[in-house]
Amino acid sequence: MTQEAAAERDVPTQRQRRDLLGSALLATIGIVMLAWIAGLVWAAIAFFDWLLS
Repeated sequence: MTQEAAAERDVPTQRQRRDLLGSALLATIGIVMLAWIAGLVWAAIAFFDWLLS
């Protein structure tokens, strides 16, 4: 019975670490995508500014 209680105690800690890692990965992907989109917008603005000038 003590081993079951210890096993139940370990599982939420492992899951919490996985959730934290997943959240960090998702945040990193979101930041990279935001930077990529901002770069595309900047490039489009620069191109049309050059085209119209």
